[in-house]
Amino acid sequence: MEIENYGTLIKNLRIQNGLTQNQVAEALGVTPGYISNVENNRTAMSLRILTYYARLVGCSLDSLVGELEPEYSETALDRELYEAIIKLDVKTKEKLLKTLEIWKK
Repeated sequence: MEIENYGTLIKNLRIQNGLTQNQVAEALGVTPGYISNVENNRTAMSLRILTYYARLVGCSLDSLVGELEPEYSETALDRELYEAIIKLDVKTKEKLLKTLEIWKK
């Protein structure tokens, strides 16, 4: 895990979701200082806190980790595709499948 990217990613997700460090800290049951330390790469979140953080900012844990670890990016992309496809109606899924079959040729 590249620590220099980790804190920036955590901070950017917080900001994109319109959250303050205090709001994140309260939601995760930690101190604002802890969030500051994470964002400034002085500490890393535990897996438990990282799981809650992913839920808080509306992303899956694997996509959050995928941002940090390139070998997980395929899993994150697969999950994102799955979540998009699952919401489609049956006719749209059938059209998508036919389109994919054409692309494979």
